[in-house]
This record gives sequence, C-alpha cells and structure tokens, in this order.
Amino acid sequence: MLVIFTIAQNTSKNMFEKNKICQLLNIKYPIILGGMAGITEANLVSAVSNAGGLGVIGSGLMPPSWLEEEIKKTREKTKNPFGVNLYLQNPKVQDLAKIIIEEKVDVVFTGGGNPLPLFPYFQAAGIKVIPVVPSPRLAKKMEDSGADAVVVEGMEAGGHIGENTTFCLIPQTKKLLKNIPLIAAGGIYDGRTAAAAFLLGADGIQMGTRFLASKECQIQESYKKKILEATTDDIKVVLRFTGHPLRVIKNQLSEEWQKLEEKGAFPEEIKAEKIVSAKITAGDIEKIPLMAGLSAGGISEIKSCQEIIEEIVNYLANIHESTTNFTNKY
Repeated sequence: MLVIFTIAQNTSKNMFEKNKICQLLNIKYPIILGGMAGITEANLVSAVSNAGGLGVIGSGLMPPSWLEEEIKKTREKTKNPFGVNLYLQNPKVQDLAKIIIEEKVDVVFTGGGNPLPLFPYFQAAGIKVIPVVPSPRLAKKMEDSGADAVVVEGMEAGGHIGENTTFCLIPQTKKLLKNIPLIAAGGIYDGRTAAAAFLLGADGIQMGTRFLASKECQIQESYKKKILEATTDDIKVVLRFTGHPLRVIKNQLSEEWQKLEEKGAFPEEIKAEKIVSAKITAGDIEKIPLMAGLSAGGISEIKSCQEIIEEIVNYLANIHESTTNFTNKY
C-alpha cells in the first residue's frame, strides 16, 4: 500500500507540473475551494491552501471589515496563495474591492453581476481575475476582456444556479477559449467526477459542497449530517419564480418557499439578499437555507481538506499511471 501511495504521489507531481491553473496560481494541485458567503473563512480557506489547493474566502454580503479581518487571519494560517470571491451584488462592493487591492490578495473570483468595470483596478494591482460564469458565451467574453482564467459553473452546483449542466458546458466552453485556462464547477466531489471534468477539457476544478462536508468547515454538525444523509431526491431547486433559482437540501424552509410559489407569490416577497446574507453556520437547521449541490447525494463521510484533496489527486494519478503504461505498451 505504501509503495502504491508513493507511486501515486510521484505521478501526481509530474501530472500537474505543466498544469495551466497550477502555473497561473502557483499552487500544487488544480483544486479550488468554491467561495461560499460567510462559510469559506480563514480556517477552511487556509486548510485547502495548506493541502495544495487554492482556498477562497467567500465575501458574500459581508461588511468590508469582515473581509479585511479574514484576509489577515488567513495569512496567519497559511503561507500559500489564496483568493477572495467577490459578490458583485454587495452594496459595498467597491469598498471590498479596495480591501482586496490594499491587501494584495493573489486572485479574485467574481460572481453575481458584471465584473468588467473592476477589471482595470485589479489588473493594475497585479491581482489575477477569474470570473464565475454560467455559459460558454460569457466565458469567451471574459477572455476577450482580459480575464486570467474562467470558472464555468453548471446547474449541479449548490446555491444560486444557472440552467446548463457542467458536463455539457466544459467541452463547449473549452472550444471557444483560445488563451486562458478553464475551471469547471458544479457536481464535482471525488476522483471520478474530477477525472470526467479533466477528460472533457477542464484545466482545474472548483468544489463547494464537498468542502462543506469537511472537518475544517465551520457550519454546524447538523448541517453536515444533512449533507451525508441526502439523496438526489432530497436536493431541490426552489425559488425559480424569483428569477434566482436556488439548489438546497429539503427542509422546512424550502417547503415554505415551495408553498409560496404554488400560491402565486410575487418574487419581491423573497429577496435574494436575505438568502445570501442568511447566517447558516448556526440556528435551527429547519429554518436556514441548506445550500448544497447535487454532489451531496454522493458524499457519505466527513473528511479533512487534506484527505479530500489527496483522494482526488491519488485517483487522478492512478488513472494517469495506467494510461501511461497502456500507451507505452501499445
């Protein structure tokens, strides 16, 4: 077993030596923590970065003071690169951007709006910009506008989702991009799904739900238990009538939302900012939005970030080794 593990480790080093995402972000493995509002804080972010991936702070609708504090805390916990996910609907987005620039964060991921007006400021500060988009067309637009890479996220993801599937988006987006690397997100949680993403053309993967179910994640244990127990039948898309569909694990709150929709409620009766700013690290598990992707149906164990990343890397390394041996033989 030790020999096999050592071989996998050596293979993984060679396998990612020329990976575009690893080179761009100066990380060991092309595995990125999806920025989740108020959840991906210093402890979880540093754990992912220390394990060789890229941790990402999720700023959401948090105040600028919170982001500044989490950046400083993260720097105390890791010497490796990390990023910030900037939610563009935050009324204080310009103040948040200013903090990201002043703190010289390695990379910023953007979502929830048009990031183009902020591009020149980040670029002038030497900060890499990676927008999260739901379509190949927008991915190409981001490349043409000077993005360093792009995350294409499918509807399998948790939280607010688009309408297209991850594993259709990857090859279609890859075909359009000419110069920048592609990161895939949505429904990726283990070695098999990661291998599928890379096979279809992704240069890196981003995971949120898998890291929710990690030892370092600060969400309450009852939330993690819901993830472990969830089947695909328990993972619902709600609030379609608001224009901001949300993928969650079914609970009392999601049932109430569904009843509102059936009664013909106006979208304004449920405001998106209430969901994004909801405190989901504490409180009654039945009354908070249990945002999670379809991958929750395949997660059955709480593991450390190190274990999660190592399992994926070893799986990929074994595939790489087998493919290399087959090619050399035939």
